[in-house]
Amino acid sequence: MPDIVIENPILNSPFREPRRHFRFSDKGITDEIIERRRVSAYFIPIAQPRKKGKQLSFETEWTKDRIKENDEINRIRSRVALWREGGYAGVTKTTRSLLEYWTNPEREKKLFFCQVEAVETAIYLAEAAKKFGDTWIENMLQEAAADANPGLFRVAFKMATGSGKTVVMAMLIAWQALNKFANPQDARFSDTFLIVTPGITIRDRLRVLLPNDPQNYYRQRDLLPQEWLDELNKANILITNFHTFLFREKGNVSRLNKQILTQGRPSPFTE
Repeated sequence: MPDIVIENPILNSPFREPRRHFRFSDKGITDEIIERRRVSAYFIPIAQPRKKGKQLSFETEWTKDRIKENDEINRIRSRVALWREGGYAGVTKTTRSLLEYWTNPEREKKLFFCQVEAVETAIYLAEAAKKFGDTWIENMLQEAAADANPGLFRVAFKMATGSGKTVVMAMLIAWQALNKFANPQDARFSDTFLIVTPGITIRDRLRVLLPNDPQNYYRQRDLLPQEWLDELNKANILITNFHTFLFREKGNVSRLNKQILTQGRPSPFTE
């Protein structure tokens, strides 16, 4: 693939929806600018032969023929955009106030477009999609969740490194909790949150999601005015490491005795 020198790779403002992107050709990326947002897509990798003692590796060529579009994501993105342009119809009074606060063009601490779009998507799925004939979104997600993790319904937002995922987490907590306080009977919302981290370092960094933390993001990033921040203090937020959920050995019994006593059955020596 020939080397392409792009003098200025920055085409868009992080605070507005992307409007331009560089085109990929059969030979790779080009310096040709396309005047529209790039659709959500990924490059199909090619598995390389595994060598003895080495992990399986994947390589790919960043060429047009290896691009696979994320059809469902692009369809959801277009529905959310249409809903946004229509003024966020079908949401609660609390949600509307939050969206207006976060998207106020006069904000001093502006939020990235990708952060706002992620939260908009969560709000659309929970509050508006069914009202506008988009029940297919939840049905699709339910089906995918049932295949991957039966009994555990999950919705995920994939965001790039450095795009501000922790801020999005804070926005989601605020949206959910403040709506629950405003209408305790509304089952769409919750005021209790469990945040599971992959390690102690990340756990400590995420203390900014606690409203009573001196460095909390709700104040630092101006996600809430003071009166709402005081209200958010009533939320139950637990941040813990995933090791909390691992089985622990109990009882002073040798390994051999445990094997004899369990014989393939669930062990009474773990909790």
